Formats: sequence, C-alpha cells, structure tokens
Amino acid sequence: MRQTLGAITLALLFGGAQAQTYPTKPVTLIVPTAPGGTTDIAARMLADPLGKALGQTLVVDNKGGASGSIAAIAVKRAEGDGHTLLMQYSGYHVITPAVSKQPLGWEARDLQPVANVLSAPQVIVVRAGLPIKTMAELIQYAKANPGKLTYASSGNGSLQHVTGAMIEQQAGIQMTHIPYKGTGPALQDLLGSQVDVTFGTPPPYMAHIQSGKLRALAVTGKSRLASLPDVPTAAEAGMPKLDATSWFAVFAPAATPKPVVDKLSAEIAKVMATPAFKQKAAEQGAAADYMNPQQLGDLVKSELVRWAQVVKASKIEAD
Repeated sequence: MRQTLGAITLALLFGGAQAQTYPTKPVTLIVPTAPGGTTDIAARMLADPLGKALGQTLVVDNKGGASGSIAAIAVKRAEGDGHTLLMQYSGYHVITPAVSKQPLGWEARDLQPVANVLSAPQVIVVRAGLPIKTMAELIQYAKANPGKLTYASSGNGSLQHVTGAMIEQQAGIQMTHIPYKGTGPALQDLLGSQVDVTFGTPPPYMAHIQSGKLRALAVTGKSRLASLPDVPTAAEAGMPKLDATSWFAVFAPAATPKPVVDKLSAEIAKVMATPAFKQKAAEQGAAADYMNPQQLGDLVKSELVRWAQVVKASKIEAD
C-alpha cells in the first residue's frame, strides 16, 4: 500500500513539474480528416491563439483515413507529454466503434479528454442542380428513384453516414452511401455534381449555401440556426425523430499527466471565451461549447451508449 501511495505521489509531483515547464517544444494537433471539414476548421481556429497562449507553435497535422483510426492510433502511440494532441470528431469517437466489424486499433480509453471546442447540428444539403428544394421533395424523389440519390459522408461510421441511414429508415427510402476521407473531399465532389446530397456540420458549407451553389433543406438540431434563419429544423420539415449533433474536442494520449491536461484545458477555455472565437464559431453555424476534462469524459461515456443503441436499432453497418 505504501509503495502504491508513494508511486502516486511521485507521479503527481512529476506531472506538476511537467506542467510548470510545458510545453518545451512545438505542439502537434492531429486532425483525423482531410482539410476543409469542421474538424479541420475547429483545429485551425484553435491553433494560432492557443499556440500564442502556450508560447510555442501549434502545428495542425491532417491524417485522414480509416474513419479516423489513422489519427487516433498516432495519438495513442505518441508520448504522453502533451506535445501530441488529437482534434477529434464525435462521429469517429462514439459511432465508428459501434459500426465497425473489425478492431480499430484504438479505444476511447486510449485517449484522455482535454476539452470540447465546438458543437454543431448537421445541415442537410443538396447540389444546386438537383430538382429538390425541401425534405418532402427529397423523400418523394428518393421513393420514385430507389438508390439513385447518392449521399456523401466523411467516412464509414461518421455521423453523416449514420444520419443518412437514419433518414433512409425513418422516411422509408433507399439512397447510395459514398464514403470519403473527410468532409473536404466530399464537399468538392458535391460541388462538382459527382454526388447529390450530404449531411454535415455547417462550417464548410456556409459560403456555398449563401452563394447558391448548394441548397440547405433542414438542420438536425432542436432549433434553427441564426446563420441560416430560413432553413427549417428536421422536425419542422416533417422528420421529428431526426436529431443529430456533432461535437469536436481535444484529446491527449492516455498517459498524459493530469496537471498537463488541466493546464491545456484551462488555456483552451481562455481562447474560447474571447469574443473573436465565439463570433467566428457562430458565423460558421457552430457554437463555442467548452467542456472541461471531466465533463467531456462524461459526455463520451453517455454518447458511446446512446449511439450504440441508435446503430443497433437502425441496423447500420460499415460499408
């Protein structure tokens, strides 16, 4: 018992000393998607001000692919000293484990919660050339053309994938799922009319909706977005059970000392509390939604249970 208490005390003292000097070199923030999606946008919104607050350069490193597993494994294997972090997308963190038939190479317990950064509903968008202006018209079109509508996602197990499957189930329609290595590539093919529909958090789509290149049909949150006031909620559009919100949060390797995690989280909270950060998030159709390590950890636990139930009920499987 004395040895155990001694080891704990030593670890706390060592972690405290690390926190006082941390960081001692540039910090890498790994993103599990290609550039252009909300996860990438969240990382880049945070990188410059957080780097300045920490007194070190914060480098954003995109490692897309394998539904987030390439990035998660890289952070899992990194030294637990706070110099390698993950900007995680909720779909990869709490949905991919439920839909994957094969071991991912990482688990939620391998990644220590640091702070939640953004939260946002999904926006359902179609390419402008599609003769669809409402959710009712999308459902009518899909029923008349089974499997013809293609919907893009940021990968198997992403919230976009699950949102598409939920729409199919709730509306009694059939579409074709096209997975990508992130929202950025999916968006480019949507703009190029290679796919018809997608469902994603608003930031990467806002400019294209406003320019008329994409058409927003509904948002999956409980209320309309201030940045898209004319776009109805899914409930208003006739799909009351379609409620899907994403979150984007920072995680560290499991072995990272608590004092280092707490210092990181506190600095992230300060950045997020600035009017500039809040305004930028709102303009993107998202919300600056800080959660400390304990709150984020509790969210992960509840979301793992919730989405496992949704996946099982909807009979969703990775393609």
